[in-house]
Amino acid sequence: MRVSAIDIGTNTVLLLVAEVHGTNLEPIEHGYAIARLGQGVDERRNISQEAMDRVAGVLGDYMRISREQQVERIVACGTSALRDAHNRNEFLQFVKTRFGLEVMVLSGEEEAELTYVGALSEFPSEQEGEYAVIDIGGGSTEVITGTRSEVQSAMSLDIGCVRLTERFLNQTPPDPESLKRAVTMIREHSRSLPEMNRATRLVGVAGTVTTLAAIDLNLPHYDPLAVSGHVLPMTGIQQIFNRLSVKSLNELKAVPQIHIGRADIIVAGVVILIELMKLTGRDEITVSDRGLRYGLALREASK
Repeated sequence: MRVSAIDIGTNTVLLLVAEVHGTNLEPIEHGYAIARLGQGVDERRNISQEAMDRVAGVLGDYMRISREQQVERIVACGTSALRDAHNRNEFLQFVKTRFGLEVMVLSGEEEAELTYVGALSEFPSEQEGEYAVIDIGGGSTEVITGTRSEVQSAMSLDIGCVRLTERFLNQTPPDPESLKRAVTMIREHSRSLPEMNRATRLVGVAGTVTTLAAIDLNLPHYDPLAVSGHVLPMTGIQQIFNRLSVKSLNELKAVPQIHIGRADIIVAGVVILIELMKLTGRDEITVSDRGLRYGLALREASK
């Protein structure tokens, strides 16, 4: 079955067109756009018309691609920004009227579980073992533990790179006091993280960790095949953070591996990653280019 899966996040809108047969998934085409649906949602609890229009522009392209690829099903989901926004129904109706597309607003737990399934689909030949997946989004961060065949715990934390940037890190470079306040918020929201044994393999998905992998590999252009499976040691992540956290916004935009729309939030994302790795006692993380939209496509095809 050929499926289009659209992930409408707080910061990005992502597309996956894939052939799915059982648990086998073959990516056909990808779409990536930063539309910042959640801009200002943390403060005002409302999605602006400008943000809706930005997302609509992206969805128009994705619907066209889906038609060209002759997909059998199109499935779309929304995450943290839509969970938080008081006017989410207005946005959902806006999308339905314009595109005939029903957007499911996932709970934090649903988002976490689908992300876990999608992330581990990256490594189909891996042996059975214990895994922990971290998905650093714009509005929330999901932490999921389990085995290849079973999710054991799934948590959605109200910390994300857009949310943290808007609250504390909206100046570049950030001052030490702002960084300290951001770290305090991360630790407050992460008090109930699950215990992990030393054999648990930590896997990271989404833009923060894939950007860090691209920087670590010094890629001239983003390459998902090079990024996927790359292991980032804590020491390397800390070194990259030390370089990025003293740069101005224009200097961050000039780093070739950082998407221009991610430059203002990348430092916040790295702070979240470092703190979660400290709290879980991990000294390295394996990068996956997959995530929620892959889990969404697999679930839709299984229906």
